Amino acid sequence: MTRKKAVNWNTPTDDYTLMFFDQNTRQFWLDAEIPVSKDLKVWRGMSQEQQETYKQVLAGLTLLDTLQSKSGMIEILRKVEDPQRSGVLTFMASMEVIHAKSYSTIFTTLCEKKEIDDLFEWIERNRYLQYKAQLIDYHYQNINDDFDLYMAMAASVFLESFLFYSGFFYPLYLSGQGKMVNSGEIINLIIRDESIHGVYVGKLAQELYDTLSEEQKKIAATAVLQLLDELMENEINYTKEVYGSLDLHHDVIDFVKYNANKALMNLGMDTIYEHGDVNPIVLNGLNTETKTHDFFSTKGNGYAVAKVEPLRDEDFIFDNL
Repeated sequence: MTRKKAVNWNTPTDDYTLMFFDQNTRQFWLDAEIPVSKDLKVWRGMSQEQQETYKQVLAGLTLLDTLQSKSGMIEILRKVEDPQRSGVLTFMASMEVIHAKSYSTIFTTLCEKKEIDDLFEWIERNRYLQYKAQLIDYHYQNINDDFDLYMAMAASVFLESFLFYSGFFYPLYLSGQGKMVNSGEIINLIIRDESIHGVYVGKLAQELYDTLSEEQKKIAATAVLQLLDELMENEINYTKEVYGSLDLHHDVIDFVKYNANKALMNLGMDTIYEHGDVNPIVLNGLNTETKTHDFFSTKGNGYAVAKVEPLRDEDFIFDNL
Protein backbone atom coordinates (compact mmCIF):
# COMPACT_ATOMS: atom_id res chain seq x y z
CA MET A 1 0.00 0.00 0.00
CA THR A 2 1.14 3.55 -0.78
CA ARG A 3 1.66 5.63 2.34
CA LYS A 4 -0.62 8.67 2.51
CA LYS A 5 0.88 12.05 3.39
CA ALA A 6 -0.77 14.86 5.31
CA VAL A 7 -0.47 18.44 4.17
CA ASN A 8 2.13 20.34 6.19
CA TRP A 9 1.49 24.08 6.05
CA ASN A 10 4.48 24.66 8.35
CA THR A 11 6.78 23.95 5.41
CA PRO A 12 5.66 26.25 2.59
CA THR A 13 5.53 24.80 -0.91
CA ASP A 14 6.56 28.14 -2.40
CA ASP A 15 6.60 31.81 -1.52
CA TYR A 16 3.04 32.61 -2.60
CA THR A 17 0.56 29.74 -2.06
CA LEU A 18 0.00 30.43 1.65
CA MET A 19 -0.50 34.11 0.83
CA PHE A 20 -3.19 33.20 -1.71
CA PHE A 21 -4.84 30.85 0.80
CA ASP A 22 -4.96 33.61 3.42
CA GLN A 23 -6.28 36.14 0.92
CA ASN A 24 -9.01 33.77 -0.26
CA THR A 25 -10.20 33.02 3.27
CA ARG A 26 -10.15 36.71 4.26
CA GLN A 27 -12.44 37.43 1.32
CA PHE A 28 -15.06 34.84 2.28
CA TRP A 29 -18.62 36.11 1.95
CA LEU A 30 -22.19 34.83 1.57
CA ASP A 31 -24.86 36.14 -0.77
CA ALA A 32 -27.52 36.00 1.96
CA GLU A 33 -25.86 38.92 3.73
CA ILE A 34 -26.40 41.33 0.81
CA PRO A 35 -29.87 42.98 0.89
CA VAL A 36 -30.78 42.52 -2.79
CA SER A 37 -34.44 43.36 -2.08
CA LYS A 38 -33.43 47.01 -1.80
CA ASP A 39 -32.96 46.96 -5.60
CA LEU A 40 -36.63 46.15 -6.27
CA LYS A 41 -37.75 49.76 -6.67
CA VAL A 42 -35.07 50.45 -9.31
CA TRP A 43 -35.75 47.10 -11.01
CA ARG A 44 -39.44 47.85 -11.43
CA GLY A 45 -38.58 51.17 -13.06
CA MET A 46 -36.29 49.61 -15.68
CA SER A 47 -37.47 48.98 -19.24
CA GLN A 48 -38.20 45.45 -20.46
CA GLU A 49 -35.04 45.55 -22.61
CA GLN A 50 -32.91 46.57 -19.63
CA GLN A 51 -34.38 43.84 -17.44
CA GLU A 52 -33.91 41.21 -20.13
CA THR A 53 -30.27 42.12 -20.67
CA TYR A 54 -29.63 42.12 -16.93
CA LYS A 55 -31.19 38.69 -16.50
CA GLN A 56 -29.36 37.21 -19.47
CA VAL A 57 -25.90 38.42 -18.46
CA LEU A 58 -26.38 36.97 -14.98
CA ALA A 59 -27.66 33.73 -16.50
CA GLY A 60 -24.51 33.49 -18.61
CA LEU A 61 -22.38 34.06 -15.52
CA THR A 62 -24.30 31.33 -13.71
CA LEU A 63 -23.39 28.79 -16.40
CA LEU A 64 -19.69 29.70 -16.29
CA ASP A 65 -19.51 29.60 -12.48
CA THR A 66 -21.30 26.25 -12.50
CA LEU A 67 -18.77 24.93 -15.00
CA GLN A 68 -15.88 26.25 -12.93
CA SER A 69 -17.12 24.76 -9.65
CA LYS A 70 -18.27 21.41 -11.03
CA SER A 71 -15.53 20.78 -13.57
CA GLY A 72 -12.78 23.36 -13.96
CA MET A 73 -11.23 23.71 -10.53
CA ILE A 74 -11.97 20.07 -9.66
CA GLU A 75 -10.27 18.55 -12.69
CA ILE A 76 -7.24 20.81 -12.34
CA LEU A 77 -6.73 20.23 -8.61
CA ARG A 78 -6.89 16.47 -9.18
CA LYS A 79 -3.77 16.77 -11.32
CA VAL A 80 -1.94 19.16 -9.00
CA GLU A 81 0.06 16.90 -6.70
CA ASP A 82 1.07 19.42 -4.05
CA PRO A 83 -1.59 19.38 -1.26
CA GLN A 84 -1.14 23.05 -0.35
CA ARG A 85 -1.82 24.15 -3.91
CA SER A 86 -4.73 21.75 -4.30
CA GLY A 87 -6.08 23.12 -1.01
CA VAL A 88 -6.14 26.65 -2.42
CA LEU A 89 -7.85 25.39 -5.58
CA THR A 90 -10.43 23.52 -3.47
CA PHE A 91 -11.34 26.69 -1.58
CA MET A 92 -11.60 28.57 -4.89
CA ALA A 93 -13.97 25.87 -6.19
CA SER A 94 -16.21 26.33 -3.15
CA MET A 95 -16.35 30.07 -3.80
CA GLU A 96 -17.44 29.40 -7.38
CA VAL A 97 -20.42 27.54 -5.88
CA ILE A 98 -21.29 30.62 -3.82
CA HIS A 99 -20.95 32.81 -6.93
CA ALA A 100 -23.38 30.62 -8.88
CA LYS A 101 -25.83 30.58 -5.98
CA SER A 102 -25.65 34.36 -5.60
CA TYR A 103 -27.08 34.88 -9.09
CA SER A 104 -30.03 32.70 -8.12
CA THR A 105 -30.51 34.89 -5.04
CA ILE A 106 -30.80 37.89 -7.35
CA PHE A 107 -33.19 36.06 -9.69
CA THR A 108 -35.40 34.91 -6.80
CA THR A 109 -35.60 38.46 -5.45
CA LEU A 110 -36.34 40.20 -8.74
CA CYS A 111 -38.17 37.68 -10.93
CA GLU A 112 -41.21 35.45 -11.02
CA LYS A 113 -40.68 31.67 -11.15
CA LYS A 114 -41.80 31.47 -14.80
CA GLU A 115 -39.22 34.10 -15.75
CA ILE A 116 -36.49 32.16 -13.97
CA ASP A 117 -37.48 28.86 -15.61
CA ASP A 118 -37.48 30.51 -19.04
CA LEU A 119 -34.08 32.00 -18.32
CA PHE A 120 -32.48 28.65 -17.51
CA GLU A 121 -34.00 27.20 -20.68
CA TRP A 122 -32.43 30.11 -22.57
CA ILE A 123 -29.02 29.14 -21.17
CA GLU A 124 -29.33 25.69 -22.74
CA ARG A 125 -30.53 27.11 -26.07
CA ASN A 126 -28.04 29.93 -26.50
CA ARG A 127 -25.43 28.72 -28.95
CA TYR A 128 -22.76 31.21 -27.92
CA LEU A 129 -23.03 30.35 -24.23
CA GLN A 130 -22.98 26.64 -24.97
CA TYR A 131 -20.05 26.97 -27.37
CA LYS A 132 -17.71 28.69 -24.92
CA ALA A 133 -18.71 26.41 -22.04
CA GLN A 134 -18.11 23.30 -24.13
CA LEU A 135 -14.82 24.60 -25.55
CA ILE A 136 -13.46 25.39 -22.08
CA ASP A 137 -14.73 22.12 -20.63
CA TYR A 138 -13.05 20.13 -23.41
CA HIS A 139 -9.69 21.13 -21.93
CA TYR A 140 -10.85 20.33 -18.39
CA GLN A 141 -11.96 16.83 -19.40
CA ASN A 142 -8.84 15.93 -21.39
CA ILE A 143 -5.92 16.24 -18.97
CA ASN A 144 -3.54 13.39 -19.68
CA ASP A 145 -0.11 14.98 -19.29
CA ASP A 146 1.60 18.23 -18.32
CA PHE A 147 0.89 19.80 -21.71
CA ASP A 148 -2.84 19.11 -21.31
CA LEU A 149 -2.76 20.41 -17.74
CA TYR A 150 -1.16 23.64 -18.94
CA MET A 151 -3.89 24.06 -21.56
CA ALA A 152 -6.57 23.41 -18.92
CA MET A 153 -5.02 26.03 -16.65
CA ALA A 154 -4.87 28.50 -19.55
CA ALA A 155 -8.54 27.80 -20.30
CA SER A 156 -9.36 28.42 -16.63
CA VAL A 157 -7.52 31.75 -16.70
CA PHE A 158 -9.42 32.77 -19.83
CA LEU A 159 -12.71 31.94 -18.12
CA GLU A 160 -11.86 33.74 -14.86
CA SER A 161 -10.06 36.77 -16.27
CA PHE A 162 -11.82 37.26 -19.62
CA LEU A 163 -15.09 35.44 -20.29
CA PHE A 164 -16.82 36.53 -17.09
CA TYR A 165 -16.41 40.19 -17.92
CA SER A 166 -18.99 40.52 -20.69
CA GLY A 167 -21.47 39.56 -17.98
CA PHE A 168 -19.95 41.83 -15.36
CA PHE A 169 -20.21 44.91 -17.59
CA TYR A 170 -23.92 45.73 -17.21
CA PRO A 171 -24.19 45.32 -13.40
CA LEU A 172 -21.07 47.50 -13.02
CA TYR A 173 -22.47 50.03 -15.50
CA LEU A 174 -25.73 50.35 -13.56
CA SER A 175 -24.32 50.28 -10.04
CA GLY A 176 -21.79 52.92 -11.05
CA GLN A 177 -24.78 55.18 -11.71
CA GLY A 178 -26.41 54.37 -8.38
CA LYS A 179 -28.80 51.75 -9.81
CA MET A 180 -29.10 48.10 -8.68
CA VAL A 181 -26.43 48.90 -6.11
CA ASN A 182 -26.88 45.85 -3.90
CA SER A 183 -26.85 43.39 -6.79
CA GLY A 184 -23.83 45.31 -8.05
CA GLU A 185 -22.16 44.77 -4.68
CA ILE A 186 -22.47 41.01 -5.18
CA ILE A 187 -20.83 41.39 -8.58
CA ASN A 188 -18.00 43.40 -7.04
CA LEU A 189 -17.42 40.72 -4.42
CA ILE A 190 -17.33 38.09 -7.17
CA ILE A 191 -14.87 40.16 -9.21
CA ARG A 192 -12.63 40.42 -6.17
CA ASP A 193 -12.57 36.61 -5.98
CA GLU A 194 -12.16 35.99 -9.69
CA SER A 195 -9.27 38.42 -9.94
CA ILE A 196 -7.13 36.40 -7.54
CA HIS A 197 -8.32 33.09 -9.00
CA GLY A 198 -6.99 34.14 -12.40
CA VAL A 199 -3.69 35.34 -10.96
CA TYR A 200 -3.09 32.17 -8.91
CA VAL A 201 -3.92 29.67 -11.63
CA GLY A 202 -1.92 31.84 -14.03
CA LYS A 203 1.15 31.52 -11.78
CA LEU A 204 0.75 27.74 -11.67
CA ALA A 205 0.39 27.68 -15.45
CA GLN A 206 3.55 29.75 -15.95
CA GLU A 207 5.53 27.39 -13.72
CA LEU A 208 4.22 24.38 -15.62
CA TYR A 209 5.00 26.01 -18.97
CA ASP A 210 8.64 26.40 -17.91
CA THR A 211 8.91 22.63 -17.43
CA LEU A 212 7.77 21.81 -20.98
CA SER A 213 10.22 21.00 -23.73
CA GLU A 214 11.09 23.73 -26.22
CA GLU A 215 8.93 22.04 -28.85
CA GLN A 216 6.00 21.75 -26.45
CA LYS A 217 6.39 25.42 -25.50
CA LYS A 218 6.04 26.47 -29.14
CA ILE A 219 2.99 24.28 -29.62
CA ALA A 220 1.44 25.49 -26.35
CA ALA A 221 1.96 29.18 -27.16
CA THR A 222 0.26 28.73 -30.53
CA ALA A 223 -2.57 26.63 -29.07
CA VAL A 224 -3.30 29.15 -26.31
CA LEU A 225 -3.60 32.06 -28.76
CA GLN A 226 -5.76 29.97 -31.06
CA LEU A 227 -8.05 29.13 -28.13
CA LEU A 228 -8.26 32.80 -27.18
CA ASP A 229 -9.08 33.84 -30.75
CA GLU A 230 -11.90 31.29 -30.93
CA LEU A 231 -13.27 32.46 -27.61
CA MET A 232 -12.99 36.12 -28.62
CA GLU A 233 -14.88 35.64 -31.89
CA ASN A 234 -17.63 33.83 -30.03
CA GLU A 235 -17.68 36.43 -27.24
CA ILE A 236 -18.11 39.29 -29.69
CA ASN A 237 -21.12 37.53 -31.24
CA TYR A 238 -22.54 36.81 -27.77
CA THR A 239 -22.09 40.44 -26.77
CA LYS A 240 -23.84 41.74 -29.88
CA GLU A 241 -26.79 39.45 -29.23
CA VAL A 242 -27.23 40.21 -25.53
CA TYR A 243 -26.42 43.94 -25.53
CA GLY A 244 -27.65 44.92 -28.99
CA SER A 245 -31.04 46.19 -27.84
CA LEU A 246 -29.34 48.67 -25.47
CA ASP A 247 -26.73 49.78 -28.01
CA LEU A 248 -23.97 49.02 -25.51
CA HIS A 249 -22.20 46.26 -27.45
CA HIS A 250 -19.36 48.48 -28.67
CA ASP A 251 -18.48 49.48 -25.10
CA VAL A 252 -18.74 45.88 -23.92
CA ILE A 253 -16.47 44.61 -26.70
CA ASP A 254 -13.80 47.16 -25.69
CA PHE A 255 -14.16 45.94 -22.11
CA VAL A 256 -13.91 42.31 -23.18
CA LYS A 257 -10.72 42.94 -25.14
CA TYR A 258 -9.25 44.87 -22.23
CA ASN A 259 -9.80 41.88 -19.97
CA ALA A 260 -8.56 39.38 -22.56
CA ASN A 261 -5.26 41.26 -22.47
CA LYS A 262 -5.26 40.98 -18.66
CA ALA A 263 -5.80 37.22 -18.99
CA LEU A 264 -2.77 36.98 -21.26
CA MET A 265 -0.74 38.93 -18.70
CA ASN A 266 -1.81 36.42 -16.02
CA LEU A 267 -0.24 33.74 -18.22
CA GLY A 268 2.94 35.78 -18.62
CA MET A 269 2.20 36.52 -22.28
CA ASP A 270 2.17 39.74 -24.29
CA THR A 271 -1.11 41.52 -24.92
CA ILE A 272 -2.51 41.32 -28.45
CA TYR A 273 -5.84 43.18 -28.61
CA GLU A 274 -6.27 46.84 -29.47
CA HIS A 275 -9.41 48.47 -28.13
CA GLY A 276 -11.01 51.81 -27.45
CA ASP A 277 -11.19 53.48 -24.05
CA VAL A 278 -13.03 51.39 -21.48
CA ASN A 279 -16.17 53.05 -20.14
CA PRO A 280 -14.92 54.95 -17.04
CA ILE A 281 -17.98 54.01 -14.98
CA VAL A 282 -17.30 50.32 -15.54
CA LEU A 283 -13.54 50.67 -15.15
CA ASN A 284 -14.07 52.30 -11.76
CA GLY A 285 -16.24 49.34 -10.79
CA LEU A 286 -13.27 47.01 -11.25
CA ASN A 287 -11.61 48.59 -8.24
CA THR A 288 -11.77 45.81 -5.68
CA GLU A 289 -10.28 47.75 -2.79
CA THR A 290 -12.35 47.75 0.36
CA LYS A 291 -15.56 49.77 0.22
CA THR A 292 -17.61 50.83 3.21
CA HIS A 293 -21.27 51.72 3.33
CA ASP A 294 -23.93 52.65 5.84
CA PHE A 295 -24.28 49.57 8.07
CA PHE A 296 -28.04 49.48 7.56
CA SER A 297 -28.02 49.73 3.76
CA THR A 298 -25.35 47.97 1.71
CA LYS A 299 -22.54 45.82 2.99
CA GLY A 300 -19.25 46.86 1.44
CA ASN A 301 -16.76 44.26 0.24
CA GLY A 302 -14.78 44.77 3.41
CA TYR A 303 -17.65 43.87 5.69
CA ALA A 304 -17.33 41.82 8.85
CA VAL A 305 -20.11 40.10 10.73
CA ALA A 306 -21.08 42.30 13.66
CA LYS A 307 -20.26 40.90 17.10
CA VAL A 308 -22.86 42.06 19.64
CA GLU A 309 -22.96 40.98 23.28
CA PRO A 310 -26.39 40.12 24.74
CA LEU A 311 -28.02 42.73 26.97
CA ARG A 312 -27.86 42.19 30.74
CA ASP A 313 -29.87 43.68 33.64
CA GLU A 314 -26.86 45.64 34.87
CA ASP A 315 -26.62 47.41 31.52
CA PHE A 316 -29.68 49.42 32.58
CA ILE A 317 -28.29 50.63 35.93
CA PHE A 318 -27.43 54.31 35.55
CA ASP A 319 -26.69 55.25 39.20
CA ASN A 320 -23.26 56.56 38.34
CA LEU A 321 -24.49 58.97 35.69
